[in-house]
Amino acid sequence: MTGRGCSDCLANDVVHDINQSGSQHGKAAFAAFLAHMERCYSERLEQIVLMASEDGTRGAAEFIVHGQYLATDEGLPAASGQRYVLPAGAFFAVAEGRITRITVYYNLADWTAQVAA
Repeated sequence: MTGRGCSDCLANDVVHDINQSGSQHGKAAFAAFLAHMERCYSERLEQIVLMASEDGTRGAAEFIVHGQYLATDEGLPAASGQRYVLPAGAFFAVAEGRITRITVYYNLADWTAQVAA
């Protein structure tokens, strides 16, 4: 997710739950997270499956991440262009036509094993 189109979909006070980490609040924090991700990783999502609740207040996406680790991320193994393939999922809460919560899950131990190999 990048660009203005993504930001337009978010509530001003969006909560972003980061995989096996903390939460960030607000559009600016989410934009900073995306900029960090673009610096450290190059990723392409494939096999995307989307799901939504009947009332439109919840959504989910399941996908496979094909990535390359470009720059060392704090607290993680050193980057040297390692490639990885990783299943992941994202969950969304929606209110008044805007995403109010984004929660992403993937297996960090699997990712770490792939980039450390």
